[in-house]
Amino acid sequence: MLYFAYGSNLNHFQMRRRCKDSFFLKKINLKDFILTFRSKYRAADIEPKKNSIVPGGLFEISKSDEKKLDIYEDFPILYKKIYFNYYGKKVMTYTMVKKTPFRFPTERYLNIIKKGYLDCNLEKKFLNKALLIK
Repeated sequence: MLYFAYGSNLNHFQMRRRCKDSFFLKKINLKDFILTFRSKYRAADIEPKKNSIVPGGLFEISKSDEKKLDIYEDFPILYKKIYFNYYGKKVMTYTMVKKTPFRFPTERYLNIIKKGYLDCNLEKKFLNKALLIK
């Protein structure tokens, strides 16, 4: 199945460790969403916003990888799954169930995401924009 990563799972080392069968395909943009950080975990989330994009990584994952991600993402308590079409193919990603106010991420977590942006060759301006104090 296809999975869209936009937070710490962009980090190829972390993704490989977590999801043994995962394979990075390419970078893509999720249209009409913005990146933010929230909850007591100060974790990445996406929310709808017209004329915005969230850059991310498109991965091929197995059913067992999906189960591991479900555990990591605390599905369905913290995150729920949403699906979108990318050139006729169904893609899964996660979004937080409770839309709490913005919380600046921890330095450690942010560094994992920054490395993921490098791994996937994403433009850092979108990450920087999400980190502007709301």
